[in-house]
Amino acid sequence: MIQKKKKEKKVQRQLAKITHLITSNTPTKRPSSYSKPWWTPELTQLRRIPHHTSSLMRKNQTSPTLAHVARNTYFKAIQSAKRVHWWQFLANVGSRSVWDAGKIAAGRAPDGFPTLENAASPTEINNTLLQHFFPPRPSPPPPLILPAFKDVHPVLPAEVSSALRKSSNTSAPGPSGIPYSIWKQVHKANERLLPSLFTPLLTHGYHPLAMKKANGIVLDNPGKPDYRTPASFRIIVLLETVSKILERLSALCPASAARSPGLLHPNQCGSLAGLCSFNAVPTLTHKVRLLQAASFKVSTLFLDVKGGFDNVCANKLATILTRGGVSAYLVAWIKSFLSKRQCRLMFQGAPKVFCPVAVGTPEGSPISPLVFVLYIASLHPTIPHGLAISYVDDLTIPVGSDSVRSNIRALQYYFGSIQRQGADLGVAFSLPKTELLHWRTPKDRSDVSFAPIVINDMLFPPSQVVRWLGYWLTPTLHSSVHFLRRLALAKASFTTIRQLSAAGKGLSSWATES
Repeated sequence: MIQKKKKEKKVQRQLAKITHLITSNTPTKRPSSYSKPWWTPELTQLRRIPHHTSSLMRKNQTSPTLAHVARNTYFKAIQSAKRVHWWQFLANVGSRSVWDAGKIAAGRAPDGFPTLENAASPTEINNTLLQHFFPPRPSPPPPLILPAFKDVHPVLPAEVSSALRKSSNTSAPGPSGIPYSIWKQVHKANERLLPSLFTPLLTHGYHPLAMKKANGIVLDNPGKPDYRTPASFRIIVLLETVSKILERLSALCPASAARSPGLLHPNQCGSLAGLCSFNAVPTLTHKVRLLQAASFKVSTLFLDVKGGFDNVCANKLATILTRGGVSAYLVAWIKSFLSKRQCRLMFQGAPKVFCPVAVGTPEGSPISPLVFVLYIASLHPTIPHGLAISYVDDLTIPVGSDSVRSNIRALQYYFGSIQRQGADLGVAFSLPKTELLHWRTPKDRSDVSFAPIVINDMLFPPSQVVRWLGYWLTPTLHSSVHFLRRLALAKASFTTIRQLSAAGKGLSSWATES
């Protein structure tokens, strides 16, 4: 047994020492001397001429016209140097950098500053955004005493190395500013350091407060008519990289336990290796064809979980994981990981203070997608002539019967059942994203059914095209619509490449063909 306060102080001291050693011995990144790669020695000489003529003009020793000509000549030389360097850059671009060149050519629109109604100062804007994205909710009190679990497998250096290999050096760091590349060098220099830090935390099922802090980057949602409401923005949460290493290690046990019966539903896809959207869409279309082969009329309701990761309740998740046979130390660690988190919003003029936030499971965490699919595994009813299929937070309910009307009644029944189970978990569905599709065979000569479905006093007519997991689905399961949409995207990409490939200059032929 150990007191939580003592454990927290000990971990804070350890992290503070490690952070101090890293920051004091790692050189900070300085602005490159090649920040203007298009600059030439000729420009250095030309820059002196307008400065000299301007000085002479102020002394009435030359005419303003001559100073104006010298300044224009200098600016035109800069534009010419930039243009020549850009074409030289494109000529040397490799096949992997073609799309980076396209992004550079397109430019980046400036982020909109949060100008919210009834929020004048940056502090008021900060509080309004926190209230919108992280509404207060009750959270379980943290334990005062941390028991030592006996079935804990110590973290091995090889496991840390494997987790670091899966971590990208380009991922943005958290509040400490330490990227994965630094932790890789630290682990290479001392492979016992990170395992000695992580093993006691898992042994006591505790995630320290120092690892629960995150930066929230406020970005504007493109295409909004105005930016006076919090809904016009989104927040990208950047977690501490050292915490994400521990989270990636902790995700290994639930991932292996999820393969056993009872924890993950057989029709759930996503968040696990080998279960991607390529598995979910063919499963749906195969089930539709099987029901049609049995002379059934088939209809499908497409649902989207509202809020997704934000609705995970730590206590209910702990109950689900315990019933599924997950180790007790990992259940305790996940409860600690989900509670008492802090976030610091980052925008122009932000106060940049850490505030307590109530979240389900933070997006961007390696363990969050897996935890979420285990949390909603019970939202998959058994359907006699149908199948409930989901991919993370996207759920579909295909049903078959003798008529479309019977399908609608069945879909209303199953939606009500799922909605009640979701309410017990604190999960709701986004009605604006709900869609209905009545399937038909290409040889079906009966009248097309436009029968709608009523859900929560809202009318949803059937759609003719539904985009689900990147696939465009039609009532006849014809692939032409999907491939036409994909062809349009490919043509847009080729247009971008053609714009970067002018005659005699630009991208090389081998870069565009590979």
